[in-house]
Amino acid sequence: MKRSLYCAEVTEKNIGQRLTLAGWMHARRDHGGVLFVDLRDRTGVVQVVFNPEAKDLFTQAEQLRSEFVIQVIGTVRPRPEGTKNPNLATGAVEVVAESLEVFNKAKTPAFEISEHNEASEDVRLKFRYLDLRRPPLQRNMILRHKVTHVVRDLLNREGFLELETPMLTRSTPEGARDFLVPSRMTPGHFYALPQSPQLFKQVLMVAGYDRYYQIARCFRDEDLRADRQLEFTQIDLEMSFIDEEDIMQLVERMVALAFKEGTGLDVKLPLQRMSYAESRRRFGSDRPDLRVEAELIDLTEAFRATGFERIRANVAAGGAVRGLIHKGGAAFSRKEIDDLTKYAQSVGAQGLAWLKVGENGAIESPIAKFLSDAEKTAVVSTAGAKTGDIVFVVSDKLKVAENVLGALRLHLWSQFIVKGKPPALNDQARFLWVTDFPLFDWSDEDKRWVSVHHPFTTPRPEDLETLSKLDPAEEVTNPNSILGTFRARAYDVVLNGTELGGGSIRIHDAETQRWVLALLGLSREDMQEKFGFLLDALESGAPPHGGLAIGLDRLVALMAGEDSIRDVIPFPKTARGTCLVSGAPGLADPKTLRELGLPQPGPKTVPAPQKSPTGTNA
Repeated sequence: MKRSLYCAEVTEKNIGQRLTLAGWMHARRDHGGVLFVDLRDRTGVVQVVFNPEAKDLFTQAEQLRSEFVIQVIGTVRPRPEGTKNPNLATGAVEVVAESLEVFNKAKTPAFEISEHNEASEDVRLKFRYLDLRRPPLQRNMILRHKVTHVVRDLLNREGFLELETPMLTRSTPEGARDFLVPSRMTPGHFYALPQSPQLFKQVLMVAGYDRYYQIARCFRDEDLRADRQLEFTQIDLEMSFIDEEDIMQLVERMVALAFKEGTGLDVKLPLQRMSYAESRRRFGSDRPDLRVEAELIDLTEAFRATGFERIRANVAAGGAVRGLIHKGGAAFSRKEIDDLTKYAQSVGAQGLAWLKVGENGAIESPIAKFLSDAEKTAVVSTAGAKTGDIVFVVSDKLKVAENVLGALRLHLWSQFIVKGKPPALNDQARFLWVTDFPLFDWSDEDKRWVSVHHPFTTPRPEDLETLSKLDPAEEVTNPNSILGTFRARAYDVVLNGTELGGGSIRIHDAETQRWVLALLGLSREDMQEKFGFLLDALESGAPPHGGLAIGLDRLVALMAGEDSIRDVIPFPKTARGTCLVSGAPGLADPKTLRELGLPQPGPKTVPAPQKSPTGTNA
C-alpha cells in the first residue's frame, strides 16, 4: 500500500519504473476505447492509462467517479508524440495501470474540485475539506508551511528558543474583548484566551530566556473582516539587551527570507524608514501605500483668511485644511464627484470641496464664489496643480482631515488609476518601517488618553523625565495634555499599505510601568489586580528588552495575492464568527453548564461593547 511517489513527482526520469500511486480520481476520459484517468494528490495530477486488453481492470476503471480514493500500480512510459502537456509537471509521461484498488467511494461533491469554481464562500466554507483539495488552497497551505519553516530555521540559527506561553490565562485590558473560559474548579471565575503572549514573553525575558519566539495562536472577540479572524496566528518574538536596530534588522532578514522562499521575490534591504509624523503628514496614514504617488498637501495658510466662513472658523479654532491633487481629474463628471463626496463622508468627512483647473488657469469650483483670486492662486500653486487637474479639499480637525484624504488617496488610485487591479506583488512591493509613534492618543469616545500600541511600550528617553513629573489625576482626562507630545519606541513594518506587524521596546522597570498605567487612569489597586505579576517580575531584575509580532495569516495572504486571510487559513470562521464545518459555536450540555455554575441559555441578547483604558494591542 506504500506509495512510491507523489503524483506530481512522476517525470521522465521515472520512465520504465513500476510505481505505486494513490490519491483522488480527478477526471476520466474515454478516447477510442482507451480510458485515461487523472489521479490527483496535494502535489498535482498524473495521467493513468487503462487499456481495454486488461478487461477486468478496464471494467473496474469504468466504475470510477469523481473524488473516489484509489491506488494504482503501473509502469511509467513517455506520452505519445502530440499528446504531451507542457502545462503539467507530469505532462511528458503517463502511467500504464496494472492494478487498481478503490479505498473509498465518494458522493458527488458540492462543487467542482478545480483551479476555479463559482461556489459561494459559504458553500466553500461548509465543505472546507473539499475546498482544501483545490489547487489554489493547496498552494496557499503549502506557502504557509514554507513561511513558518524558514522563519523557524532563521530564528533557531540566531539562538532563539521556541517556547510556549499559556492558552488559559487571565483577562487583561489589551484592547479587544477577551474570549472567556469558565473554571469548573473555581466557580464564578474565568480564564481568558490570550489576545497575544505579550505579558508572558516579557516575563520570559525577566527569567533570562533572552531570545524567545513562538508561532502563537491568539484570540480576539471582535468583528470580523477580510484581514481579521476570531483566532489567528502570529510570529511572536522577544529579545533582551537590544535596541530597535537589533530587532528591525533581524525582522528585515526574516521577511526577506520568507518572501524569497515563498514567492521568489528579492526584498531589497535595508527597508525604507519613515517617522509616524511624516507618514501622517504626507499620506494621511500610519501604514502608507507607497505604490500610490499622490501625497497630501497642507493648505491651511492658503485658507487662513478665506471668505469661506466655515473653513476660516475651523482654522481659527486650531483645525487644518488639507488637499489632494488628482492628475487629469478635471475630466470627472458631476456624478463621479458626487460619488467621491459620498465616499469621503463615509470615512468621516463633513463634506468634500474641490477645485478644477481649466484652460488658462480658470478655476471651476462650488466654493469659488467664497474665494479671492489670490486664494485660488495660492491653492493651485501650493498643490502644484496644472491644467486638467482637480484639487480636493477637506477642512476639519487635523486627524480627521488626514484620515479622510488618506483614504480618498487610496480610493482614487484603486478606482481611476489601476481600476481595481493593483500590480502583482512581484512587480511592485513597497516595504517600509514606520517609527516614532505617539505614546498616547486621545479618545474622543472615552474622553481619556489611551495607549497607541500598548501600555508596556517605553517612551523615548527624552520624554521619560517629563512624564515622571506629571500628575495623572490632572492629565488623564485633559485632551490638551502634554501627553499628546510624547513619542514611543515603537515600530511597524508595512507592505503596500498593510501592516505586517509591529512591536516596541518595552518598559523594564516597575516604577515607570506604574506611572504609565496611572496616566491611563488605573489606580494602584487596578494595576496590582490586572498586572501584578508583571510588576512583581519587573522588580526582580528585568533586562532591557523589546520585541515584535507579525501576523502570519496576513503575511501569507499578501504573498499569495489573496484579498482575504480566510483563504490562507485551513478552517476559518465566517464573517458572523461561525465554523460552517463543525457548526461552532453551539449550545453546551445542560449538565456541563450546571457543573460550571452557569445559567441555562435564555433569550438572545447582544452585549454592550467593552472599552479598555489601555488602548490597542501591538
